[in-house]
Amino acid sequence: MAIRDRFDLVIFDWAGTMVDFGCHAPVSALRAAFAQRAVAISDGQARRDMGKSKEDHVRALLADPSVAQAWEVAQRRRSDEGDVRALMIDLSPLMREQAARAAQLIDGARIVVEALRAEGIKVASSTGYTREMMLPVLQAAAAQGYAPDHLVCSGETPQGRPSPLMIYKACAELGVWPLSRVVKVDDTVAGVREGHAGGCFTVGISASGNEVGLSRDALAALPVADRAARIAAAETSLRAAGADVVIETVAQLFVTLQSAAERRVQRT
Repeated sequence: MAIRDRFDLVIFDWAGTMVDFGCHAPVSALRAAFAQRAVAISDGQARRDMGKSKEDHVRALLADPSVAQAWEVAQRRRSDEGDVRALMIDLSPLMREQAARAAQLIDGARIVVEALRAEGIKVASSTGYTREMMLPVLQAAAAQGYAPDHLVCSGETPQGRPSPLMIYKACAELGVWPLSRVVKVDDTVAGVREGHAGGCFTVGISASGNEVGLSRDALAALPVADRAARIAAAETSLRAAGADVVIETVAQLFVTLQSAAERRVQRT
């Protein structure tokens, strides 16, 4: 059974899924933007709402009790929507800089895309980055052989993740339906929830993504038991969010979709 007999479109996330092993660029940029306002946020705080639009992500950070308290101490007032807008202005150049540094494709990403296209599958992408933030990433990815057929960025739909509106936009503009023939691939809880809410076959990415949050080298350097435990914890979180299947990196996607296509035949 060919993948194209059961699926028409694969929508990939970017950081932690196709580029930026460990999803470090947005974490670094968020921490730097808040530091410019004399507010320290932790790596864990920056990662907690990863996958959402960056504007919603900033709002979520400002609503965190410890961050809100630090903001009041540093700024001598509570945060408001004006601060969200100001932080987004600060964040945009920081995100472009960090994303450009971390735009190397994850091993196997280009090969998987080529294999899907050989099957006649359309390839789209979505991101919590704004289009301005994505420009250096798109250029770097294209230079490495990855240029998706479609891109939806933060702010281009009325709501971001975990709503499925970015998926709906891609499907409408590419002419793909029903949603059960769409695959959503993402390393974040918000992105997996998006795929599940949209009725897609949803694939979570554990090892290379935000839930583990380590570079490829740092992950490989861990003791075997520790590495396995971290990947297993990421898988548990992604499955709880609604992933139909979880793989360690995008390199495993083609074989995974072949198996999924076979299972769908057996159920019909």
